[in-house]
Amino acid sequence: MPATATRTRVPAVLARGAVLAWGAAVAHPFLLLTALRTGPYRSAGLRLFLAAVAVGLTLPLARRNPLAALGLLLAGVFAAATTRPEAVLLYLPLLAADALVGRIAALHPLKILLPTALVTLAVQIASATYTTSGQDVFVSTITALALALLTAGLLGRSVRERRDHAAELRAATTAEAVAAERLRIARELHDVIAHSIGVIAIQAGVGRRVIETQPAEARNALATIETTSRETLAGLRRTLGALRGADGGGRPAPRDPAPGLADLERLAASTADAGVRVELRHLGNPDVSLPPEVDLAAYRIVQEALTNVVRHAATPTCRVTVERRTGTLLVEIADDGRGTPPGAALTGGYGLLGMRERAELLGGSLTAGPRPGGGFDVTALLPLPHQVPLPEGAPNP
Repeated sequence: MPATATRTRVPAVLARGAVLAWGAAVAHPFLLLTALRTGPYRSAGLRLFLAAVAVGLTLPLARRNPLAALGLLLAGVFAAATTRPEAVLLYLPLLAADALVGRIAALHPLKILLPTALVTLAVQIASATYTTSGQDVFVSTITALALALLTAGLLGRSVRERRDHAAELRAATTAEAVAAERLRIARELHDVIAHSIGVIAIQAGVGRRVIETQPAEARNALATIETTSRETLAGLRRTLGALRGADGGGRPAPRDPAPGLADLERLAASTADAGVRVELRHLGNPDVSLPPEVDLAAYRIVQEALTNVVRHAATPTCRVTVERRTGTLLVEIADDGRGTPPGAALTGGYGLLGMRERAELLGGSLTAGPRPGGGFDVTALLPLPHQVPLPEGAPNP
C-alpha cells in the first residue's frame, strides 16, 4: 500500500474511533436509567450487570477526554439517583467517577483538578439525597464519598508527580550526557590539533629564519610542515567522520584504531622535528596488556605534555617514562626547561585541564608542577582494572 494512502487512512480511522467513543459515552446515561428499571421482578443481578455495561461505555472516551467522560458519567449518576434505586446499584458508577477524577489529577494541573473535584463531590452529594434516609446515614455517606474522592485525587497527583520527576531525571540525564559528549569531543579535537599545530608553528618559524641562508634546512622544515599537516587533516577527518557516522558518500565512516602507547616512537619523532628530543623509557612488565581506554588516555597525556614542552619549556630534551606497576600505570613527562617561577600560580589551560580530566575519568590522578631542580614535571597514575598477559607474538605497546 502506498505511503500516501496509509497516511490518509490513519486519520480516518482515528476520526471513526472518536465518533464511536463519543456515541457510546452519550448513550451511557440512557442505558444506566434503563438498567435500573429492567429485568423480571427488577432482578438486582441483572441490573448490576447492565449498570456495569453502561459504565463501560464511557471507557473509550475516558482515554481520549476524561473531563467529557466524567461529565456524562455524573449526568447518568444523578439521573439514575432521581429514580431512587437501591444504593448498591450506584456504587460502580460512583467509583468510576472517582477513578476519572484520579485520571484528571494525573493529567491536568490543580486549576482544573480542584473545580472538577468540587463539582463531582456536589453531584455525588446531590445523588446521595435520593438514596439515603436519616441524618446519620447521610452524613456517613457524604464522609465516605469525600474520602474516596480525596483518595483518588491524591493517587492521581502522586502519579503525576512521579511522571514529572521521571521526566526531569531523563532531561537531566540527557543534558549530562550531551555535556559529557561535548567535553569528550572538545578534548579529542584539542589533542588531535594542539600538538601538530605546535610543530607546524615552530617549523614555520625555523623555515622563515633560514630560508635565505640555509635553503636545504628550510626545505626540511617545509617537508615537516607538509607531513604534519596531512596527518592532522587525516586525524580530523577520522574524528569528524566518526561523529557523523558516515563519510561523504553515505557509507559508514572507517573505524581506525585509536592511538596508544605503541605510537610513542612516532610521537617522539614528530616532537624531535619541532626541536625537542624525547628520551623514552619503558619500565615494568611489558607482557601485560592495557585496556584500550587506559592506552588511549596515556598516549593523549604524553602528547599534550610534549606539546607544552615544545611551546613553553625552551629546552632541547625531555624524558617520558612509562612504568607498568601492579594494578597501576605510571606516566611521567619531565623536562629541564624554565618551568614556572617559584610561588607562581599554576593556572594551566585546556591542555592541562584535559589531561587531568582524562586521568580522573579512569579513576586515576594527575599532578603537574615545577620540579625542585628546575624544569616541569607531569605525572599521571592510571589504575589497571586487571592484567591480562599478551598472546605470544603480539606487539607490545
